[in-house]
Amino acid sequence: MTRPIKAFVDTKALKDNLSCVRQKSSQSQILSVVKANAYGHGIERVFEGLRGTDGFGVLEVCEAQTLRDLGFRGPIVLLEGVFDSRELEDCSRLQLWHTVHCNEQIDWLSRHKTHKPHRVFLKMNSGMNRLGFKPEQFKSAWSRLNALPQIEEISLMTHFSDADQEGGALAQLNTFKHHSQDLIGERSLANSSALFLNPQDPDITQDWVRVGIALYGGSVNHPSQRASQWSLQPVMSLRSKIIATQDLKTGDSVGYGSTFTAPKAMRVGIVACGYADGYPRSAESGTPILVNGQLTQTIGRVSMDMLCVDLSTLEEDVRMNPLGSEVTLWGSSQTGAILEIDTVAQHAKTLAYELMCGLANRVPFEVIADSN
Repeated sequence: MTRPIKAFVDTKALKDNLSCVRQKSSQSQILSVVKANAYGHGIERVFEGLRGTDGFGVLEVCEAQTLRDLGFRGPIVLLEGVFDSRELEDCSRLQLWHTVHCNEQIDWLSRHKTHKPHRVFLKMNSGMNRLGFKPEQFKSAWSRLNALPQIEEISLMTHFSDADQEGGALAQLNTFKHHSQDLIGERSLANSSALFLNPQDPDITQDWVRVGIALYGGSVNHPSQRASQWSLQPVMSLRSKIIATQDLKTGDSVGYGSTFTAPKAMRVGIVACGYADGYPRSAESGTPILVNGQLTQTIGRVSMDMLCVDLSTLEEDVRMNPLGSEVTLWGSSQTGAILEIDTVAQHAKTLAYELMCGLANRVPFEVIADSN
């Protein structure tokens, strides 16, 4: 018998989330971010659901190559640019747009021999202090690029550090506007949070929005608002089954370290999922979980290949005959009940991003195709 754990990617949910983004950014073009293998979902698996995008944002050339192999001929942006001068040849070959965030990248471009000039996104460090030119250096970097025959077009970009907070993008926005106001080029500022919290602000949405977590059904400002409050649907669902049960007496303990002690007689279900599958070991006892679509909780520590759930509060038919019952670790159950990934992440003291990206290779995937 095959171990029952499996992850699912819902193509219809992807399309619906992209439509939701489109409604928020009706005056902008959308770069769908598929770095980190589409946030752990798999580029090949999400491509069909994201066909309606205007372009893609990737981290590495190999991700761009995958998109070209899948038949995408539109814009693809290397969000961190090239990592060495040789990758400029890949940009020419694959017709990639790429970010320029440091003088070394401009130096590489100045020596690059190409038949077709490149389109680049010049990045300002407006306060994130990660990548980009300092505001006072931005215009001189633009002038250097603009003088190069290797450059066809320069777009301007920055990245917000606090856009998931109300008004959190304002200071960086003002910095960007002040130091780029005389420069020609399309703008790209908004990530998912900036877009959803400022959908009517043309200064933030501008020409290109770069959207990641919203496409995959994560909240853009958890815990202030849930993904469902933004009309976003989970794309990834992680499901397994109950493979065994244990009946506890009052005072019995569960799992390594005996961190959970039964306060009364209770029935426990053993689930084929553990931290070796990517379920976080840091998920504390009491983390929400669904059994046959019914809400219950984990108990004890997460093991490498298993975890335990409380069956005591479930309906009698499930409680008495739980073996083989579907367990939804996050996402949608077959009953239609939803456990948002942000909720699980919060109990594990992490982010939905990490859970999405952290699934182990041993977990098989299945694509739920859109029937429309």
